[in-house]
Amino acid sequence: MEASSVILMGFTASLCASMGTTVGSLGVLTIRHLSRRMEDGLLSLAAGIMLAATFFSLLLPALDHATADYNSEMLSAFVVALGVLLGAGTLFFIHQRTPHEHFKTGREGASASRLSRIWLFVIAITLHNFPEGLAVGVGFAGGEITNGISLAVGIGLQNIPEGLAVSVALLSVGYSPMRSAMIGIASGLVEPVGGLVGAVAVSTMAAFMPWALAFAAGAMLFIISDEIIPETHQNGNQNLATFSLLFGFVIMMILDVALA
Repeated sequence: MEASSVILMGFTASLCASMGTTVGSLGVLTIRHLSRRMEDGLLSLAAGIMLAATFFSLLLPALDHATADYNSEMLSAFVVALGVLLGAGTLFFIHQRTPHEHFKTGREGASASRLSRIWLFVIAITLHNFPEGLAVGVGFAGGEITNGISLAVGIGLQNIPEGLAVSVALLSVGYSPMRSAMIGIASGLVEPVGGLVGAVAVSTMAAFMPWALAFAAGAMLFIISDEIIPETHQNGNQNLATFSLLFGFVIMMILDVALA
């Protein structure tokens, strides 16, 4: 498959996945309030979908590509492990250097007090969504259309409750319904950028495929562990959050098998 086709598919699929954020964000125009329990459940459901997508659509293909490239299962495992750590480490570095705000645990990063509350939210959402777009883009590595589509559908689905939760959170701190929805929608537009970056990387450098897939997986695992799980396990709803995550994981697992 030509590199231009892979790039176009990666960009288009990540753009479609971002539409899930649009659908969820527009929900704030009719749903003006989410209980904390409901919010934790929705975010955990999204985390479960992300977790399954990371395993089935990123890590497994990364191991396959690495094994084909290096002719050694042990070496391929080390390569993918290093890629995961690089992805997680990069997100950790960005989080430490970039001011942003968690919805419940508060501000984080350098010089956070100098930025307005709204931009702290926007930065946090951007940090969250870019790796998701990147994952969709690299999911088409080697022309693996079904794998890329599976990732796009899964991330698009998890973007719906996430977009709603984000917009309702903005509404709760004083922004109008329309402004909350528009900010939520805008936050999703970073995903096609990530998708384009990922698709260009894997289509122009074939040897980079296992590294790119593992890097995207590490970035997503960092988001799940650093952002979502702590946010949803501190309000007394940890049992709901745990089973919502498991339910999301199962949904994505079945979806991945069905699309394959």
